[in-house]
Amino acid sequence: MPLSDTQIRQLNAKLDPKYVRTRKVNGAELHYVEGWHVIAEANRIFGHDAWDRRTLATSCIWSGASGEFFVAAYSARVRISVRAGEATIVRDGSGSGEGRGLTRGVAHELALKSAETDATKRALVTFGNPFGLPLYDREQCGVRKPRKGKAQLGEKWVLRTPGSTGANFDKPSEYADALRTLMSEARNIDALFAIWELNVEAVRDINKALKQDHLPKSGLAPQLAEHLKRCAATLATPPAHGATPHQSKEATSGDFGPRVKVDKSALAIGELKRIRCREHLRFVARHPCVICGRSPSHAHHLRHAQVRGLGLKVSDEFTVPLCAIHHNEVHKTGREQQWWVDRNVEPLKVAATLWRESRELRPLPPEPASSPSSEPQDVQQ
Repeated sequence: MPLSDTQIRQLNAKLDPKYVRTRKVNGAELHYVEGWHVIAEANRIFGHDAWDRRTLATSCIWSGASGEFFVAAYSARVRISVRAGEATIVRDGSGSGEGRGLTRGVAHELALKSAETDATKRALVTFGNPFGLPLYDREQCGVRKPRKGKAQLGEKWVLRTPGSTGANFDKPSEYADALRTLMSEARNIDALFAIWELNVEAVRDINKALKQDHLPKSGLAPQLAEHLKRCAATLATPPAHGATPHQSKEATSGDFGPRVKVDKSALAIGELKRIRCREHLRFVARHPCVICGRSPSHAHHLRHAQVRGLGLKVSDEFTVPLCAIHHNEVHKTGREQQWWVDRNVEPLKVAATLWRESRELRPLPPEPASSPSSEPQDVQQ
């Protein structure tokens, strides 16, 4: 492909809504991007010296006078040439424009410039979203959605339940207590996570409204997420012989005895086993970058390796070494899997190899039978 991976990614990126303008045309609202922005984007993506604009033809459609002003209308045809390596990509566009001035020269000059700018935009729009392509889509799916305003503490918080409109709460603490109760009363894993999915956005909004983003453990959202894990672990525990699932849940949810450690990979919603192992992260960081071979490296967690959780990284076994440059680059991309494909690297295989080598050097210690307070070296979250 003649264009670079970076250029392709920039052309596929969604259009920033702050550059979209609107105007009324024959009673209808028209969305467009301004000519200066289109040219600036071409310079940014293709390079100032890697593209050309050539006017192929112009024509004066009409000229005359309107009161004390002279008016002119022009059409133009423009060709855009983009040099990408040894290839040259050519796109043509046609446009029209009107001009009004106190003299004929000013009117014709403004009309000609307007027509050339319109033709330039129509030629560049075929390259992708930054030039206004998603504005031709009625749904405007290629335009980035504006960020929602910050949640306010004065608003009501809606506790949503499957098949119900939900209940309103004035205080975040009351909402959190009701959500805990609702999760505790879930009869099975599917019902539990259906409740969580309906309310997770509200939990995040409350966390922002309370300004607790800097509290990874003591904030309201992490506490609710921890309660979700406990409920899921309880529901995944097989009931005792002769006991109903509800009785087993009540027996294991109290604080009167040691909790049974549950293998979270057995849950019904994908891989929830998240191993934490500092020794393995240091082992990974001692290897050179898998992209460029530079050292030192960082242990990068492959975000697509497991289902993402609220405030949780993937398991430490899914880590690969990346230098600071590529580590920063992969965190900026919104499509990590495609980022690895573009570089012809299979990160999951690399991570599996490093994990196997790490385990051979440092095997897991045995689980202590009579000392529940001593923790193993690898902690599962």
